[in-house]
Amino acid sequence: MLNFAIVGCGRIAKRHAEILGSGQIAGARLVAVSDVIEARARAFGEQHSVPHFTDYHRMMHALGTKIDVVNIAAPSGAHASVCLDLAPYGKHLVVEKPMALTLADADAMIGACDKAGVRLFVVQQNRYNLPVLKLREALEAGRFGKLVIGTVRVRWCRTQAYYDQDAWRGTWADDGGVFANQASHHVDLLQWMMGSVDSVFATSATRLVDIEVEDTGVAVLKFSSGALGVIEATTATRPSDLEGSISILGEKGTVEIGGFAVNRMKTWNFSDNLDGDPAVLEKYRENPPNVYGFGHLRYLQHVVDCIVNDKPGAVDGREGRQSLELITAIYESIESGRKVPLHFRPEKSRLGRRERIPTAGSTATRLKKPPLTSAS
Repeated sequence: MLNFAIVGCGRIAKRHAEILGSGQIAGARLVAVSDVIEARARAFGEQHSVPHFTDYHRMMHALGTKIDVVNIAAPSGAHASVCLDLAPYGKHLVVEKPMALTLADADAMIGACDKAGVRLFVVQQNRYNLPVLKLREALEAGRFGKLVIGTVRVRWCRTQAYYDQDAWRGTWADDGGVFANQASHHVDLLQWMMGSVDSVFATSATRLVDIEVEDTGVAVLKFSSGALGVIEATTATRPSDLEGSISILGEKGTVEIGGFAVNRMKTWNFSDNLDGDPAVLEKYRENPPNVYGFGHLRYLQHVVDCIVNDKPGAVDGREGRQSLELITAIYESIESGRKVPLHFRPEKSRLGRRERIPTAGSTATRLKKPPLTSAS
C-alpha cells in the first residue's frame, strides 16, 4: 500500500483526492492534505477523513514515516519551490502540469530529485485517454507512413470569474496563459505523437478577459521529421467549452480525436485497412464528466505500478521538461516576433517572471506576488 499526500487543495486537487481518497486504485490511499488556506485544507481533510495541514513541512514532520508519495497540486509558479522543499524528505513526487514555469526551475527539480534518490512524475493524463492510446499504437505501428501535419485545438471557456477566484490566476509569475495552463496537455500530446521540434513561430492576444497573459494564441511548428504542426488555443470560447482535440495526417492515413477532453475518436481512416478498423470509431470513445477526463485515474495507476514494480515512468521530469521547453519557445516567439529554434536560451519569455506588467487593455500595473501553495 502506497500512502499519498496532496499539497494544494484547489480545482485540480479534487480529482487527485477523489481518486486516492475513495479507493479507486488498488494499493494506493490518501493519508494527508495541505493548503495555506486553512478552510480549503480542512474541507478536503474532512471530506476524505484524513489529517489536514496549512504547512507541508509540518505535515511531513508529523506524518513523514507514513507518507510514500506527495502530489503537488499547487499553482504552477509554486511547483518548483514545493518540489525543492519536499525532495529532501525522500518521498516520491507527482507534480501537476506544467512541471514549472522556467527551464531553470525544471532543471533544479530534476537535479534535486536525482540527488534525493526519489522519482519525479509529471502529470500528463491525456496520454492515457483510450482514443489517444489507440492513436499512439497506430503511430508506433507505422500506419501513417511519412507524417505531414499534426494539429491540436483547445477551445475552452474561462470567464473573468474563473480568473478572479485566486490572485495568481492569469499572471506571468504563477500561472501563464492558455499555452502554459490549459493547452499544456495538448502541447505534450502533439510533441509525443509528432516527435522533436526544430522551430516554432507564435502569436497571441488577450481578447475577452482582464488578465496579464494571453487567452488566445496560435503557434506553427516545424518538426525534425519535416512535418508541420499547428497549436490553436483559447479560453475565450463562449458560452461554454467546445473542444480539446488532436489530428494527425500522414501519407497513408488520417486520425482525428475530438470531444472536449480529447475523448472521442472522430476519424480513423487508413489506406491499409485492418480487421479491427471498422469498430474503432465506436469502441474508442469516452464521455467524461469534465475536461479532465478519465486520464488521472489511469495516470496515478501508472505511478503506483512504476514505484511498486520499479518501472520507468512514461512522463518523468526529463520528459516533462520537453513540453515546457516548447511552451517557453512559444512565449519567446510571441515576445520577439520571430521564429525560435529548439534548443534555445530564453531571453524575452515572460513566463515565470516576477515584475510589474501592464494588465490587458489598460495602462495599470499589477505587482507580482511570491509563489503560493494553495491549489490550482
